[in-house]
Amino acid sequence: MDLRKTILKNYSRSTRDAVVSWVGKSPDRFGELVQVFLDGPYRITQRASWPLSVCVEQHPTLVAPHLKRLVSLLGKPDLPVAVKRNIVRLLQFVEIPKSLHGQIAKVCFRFLMDSKETIAVRVFSMTVLAGISRTNGDLMRELKLVVEDQLPYATAGFRSRARKLMKLN
Repeated sequence: MDLRKTILKNYSRSTRDAVVSWVGKSPDRFGELVQVFLDGPYRITQRASWPLSVCVEQHPTLVAPHLKRLVSLLGKPDLPVAVKRNIVRLLQFVEIPKSLHGQIAKVCFRFLMDSKETIAVRVFSMTVLAGISRTNGDLMRELKLVVEDQLPYATAGFRSRARKLMKLN
């Protein structure tokens, strides 16, 4: 499969599913998808982000060798929303190495506290933070304070996710 051509040809659920099916459990094919995602240009990166996150949801271990590079993208200014959303979304499904906890927490707190950020990015960030804070009580207390501060102004989806996560921890 020529990933670039496939991704550019048609942006649809069927194309996403075809790419996800082609990747399957193959680390090499997943690596190709990551490279297409990273190389861009913007339109390809944006379109590759959707199958990338679904591949990780189905096979979380595939992302391990690429995690650091993907996380480093989140610090870039003016990152397209689709890219942010799908990287943060895939982080919900993986065991994040302790060496990346600080960097990911910083980025996710920034997204979570930014009222101009999309709800999806904020909610996914909340979930990622809840996951990494299970081993860090201070981080959990900070997350609860931030979430409680935002609840009076939050959407129904945000409040629902916040209630579920706060009950778990």
